[in-house]
Amino acid sequence: MILKNTFFLTCCLLFWVNQALEKAGIIIPFVHAYADDLLAMPVVFGITLQSMRWIYPGGGLLVFSKAHVISGWLYFSLLMEAGLPRISATYTADIWDVVCYGIGSLAFWFWMNLPEVKESHGLEKLT
Repeated sequence: MILKNTFFLTCCLLFWVNQALEKAGIIIPFVHAYADDLLAMPVVFGITLQSMRWIYPGGGLLVFSKAHVISGWLYFSLLMEAGLPRISATYTADIWDVVCYGIGSLAFWFWMNLPEVKESHGLEKLT
């Protein structure tokens, strides 16, 4: 289950800590600029994959294809770095954000995009 995945939980925790620090006025420049972008894709992909696993029968075996992950990365990059900066001065385009989204997507691919392993308690042989 993605919601029990250590990497997913670490990404969520780091995101929340970063947000709390920023809200408290503690700004670490590099972390402030890129941490959320680096953590976004594992969190977004993780929540999406877990939701799909709940919906589809046999969903624990469901994983995203390379095309799914690349499409998600491109969509997120275009939305956040091309679309939003055009409609709001709050957002700025930064190619390094796109790189961070890519690194986060790769991290998701290798550490989270895995079929669930059925837990064995040794009772199967008794039935």
